[in-house]
Amino acid sequence: MRDALRRLLLPLVATLMLAGCAGQSMMQGISGPSAQELLEQANNQSGQQAAASRLEAADILARQGDTAQALQVAGQIDSSQLDSSQRTRWAMVLSDSALAEEDGWSVIRATDILDSTTDLSTDDRQTLRYRRGIALNMIGEPEAAARLLIGLQRDNAPYELNDVIWKPLASLSPTALDALAATDSDPITQGWVDLARLYRTSGGDISSLFDRLDRWRSRYPDHPANRRLPQDLSALRQLEGTEVNQIAVFLPDSGPLANIASAIRQGLEARANDAESQGEHTPRLTFIDSSQQNIDALYAQATMSGAQAVIGPLDKDKVSDLETRSSVPLPTLALNYGEHARNQAAKLFQYGLSAEDEARQVAHRAYLDGRRRAGIMVPDNEWGSRILAAFRKAWEDGGGSVASVVSYDPSGSVATAVRNLLDSDPSSMDMLFLLALPSYARQIPPTLDFYYASDLPVYATSHLYEGAPQPRADHDLNGVQFLDIPWMIPDAAVGGVDALPFVSTYRQLAEEQDPGLLKLNAMGVDAYELARRLPLIQALPNTQLFGATGTLQARGDGRIQRTLPWALFQSGTPQPLLTAPASAPTRSPSSLGGATDSGSQENTRDSSNSDLNGFALDADAN
Repeated sequence: MRDALRRLLLPLVATLMLAGCAGQSMMQGISGPSAQELLEQANNQSGQQAAASRLEAADILARQGDTAQALQVAGQIDSSQLDSSQRTRWAMVLSDSALAEEDGWSVIRATDILDSTTDLSTDDRQTLRYRRGIALNMIGEPEAAARLLIGLQRDNAPYELNDVIWKPLASLSPTALDALAATDSDPITQGWVDLARLYRTSGGDISSLFDRLDRWRSRYPDHPANRRLPQDLSALRQLEGTEVNQIAVFLPDSGPLANIASAIRQGLEARANDAESQGEHTPRLTFIDSSQQNIDALYAQATMSGAQAVIGPLDKDKVSDLETRSSVPLPTLALNYGEHARNQAAKLFQYGLSAEDEARQVAHRAYLDGRRRAGIMVPDNEWGSRILAAFRKAWEDGGGSVASVVSYDPSGSVATAVRNLLDSDPSSMDMLFLLALPSYARQIPPTLDFYYASDLPVYATSHLYEGAPQPRADHDLNGVQFLDIPWMIPDAAVGGVDALPFVSTYRQLAEEQDPGLLKLNAMGVDAYELARRLPLIQALPNTQLFGATGTLQARGDGRIQRTLPWALFQSGTPQPLLTAPASAPTRSPSSLGGATDSGSQENTRDSSNSDLNGFALDADAN
């Protein structure tokens, strides 16, 4: 476009020059300094002049389509050196380039001008609010994003906002939707919240979803989404009639995985029966013993039985075999992760309670909290090595450094392990990543205190918590942050049992099981909910399930990524972690992705039920 405009103007300019009429300003507009010349000029300037030259260069680069360099240049400008109009221009250039480069934090930085100046035109203010809303979702703040974007729609901003609003709104948890509805009672907000709720509770039953959608339309006749549904919802029309009515479940009836399989099966059946009792469309489950047949024979039997989807296998070797194929015969939710770097098979999804996912989330959270130098304690076995590798990669990819690593003997001296951790230099680390079972973990904070390191923040995986409040046993863990599945920490995760996902199923199972078994039951519950939604997940890859084991979403290679809630030990019990991340990084850890297989176990156990104490979810499923 710019080249075409220049070609159109050049003959006119030549004519004016020959006539002696070419004005100086016109020539400068066409052949002024380049972005590179302006940047070189800025290097010989200081203060306001240098900032102004760099802003001009960034603007030129952005208009030329070089948004990466425009972002780099604009991001280095000290906006306090700009006057009011220049600061607005800087915010527009930086936010536009940052959005193009998917750098949400730079958009947030640019749009902070919304709070610091009143010298913005209505158009500029709306543009910056729009960009900030998109960026808030990019940095993991969907509730704030939805609230801001709905506010723009309420103010009649000149944008097509339905799809932009739906993206963060569809990812909100039930608790977040309740909070949004409670604070904004206008009909536009309430209509959006109700739409998200009916979508969330459809359970993969597309026909039922559109029946309920008709009732929503009657209730909100003037709502913007009534005039045009978000594209993701409209696309579901194509899925009508593809609902899953029968699921084959590949689980072993005998062998080393039989006890784990039995607990998962209990969760599957409990959820199916509970959903049916509530009037939901529920697929019928057909269980096939996977311990005596190869994977091809299992699929043949599933196909003969009329299954439209498969849950399983649980065996890691079978999953590894499947993920190297080009596709699988039926849409499949495997209950483990294969050993390869990526899943290559179409229609194959993989789900499990991977400790590697937890390690990556610890890295992400600690980095957002402003930590940069990590100490690490993991057991000296294969399981500990793999979790260490997952944490370390996520941490270092995000810009963190590792100050000290201790691979401890789970049956050895805690004091020796902590002394080795701190021997390098206690001041060289600003956090500790801890992977340990309860009896070992409880000794870490007192030992840190003994060595004058009680102020070292400790971040841990779910393995340090036995799954039931024990204030006396866990009082030494006060101040430790950890993450776990919602069903294990209901107060910290969602504010109480009543707000848990699939609460009626939870109540039924929690009355019967110890915490270790309940974790496996929860995996069965979520496996059922994921499997009945497989057509939806295939059509809309961004589909999320707020499940018993966390917020679940399929990655590009079909591996299900879990995001877990955080808790903080106070008075010996898990409490909500109310503190927001302390900093907004310019870089974030790359890696909540990249699932790997669930791993082998520590050498010791804290529960008498050593095969099914919840930590066996990381056991090698071979």
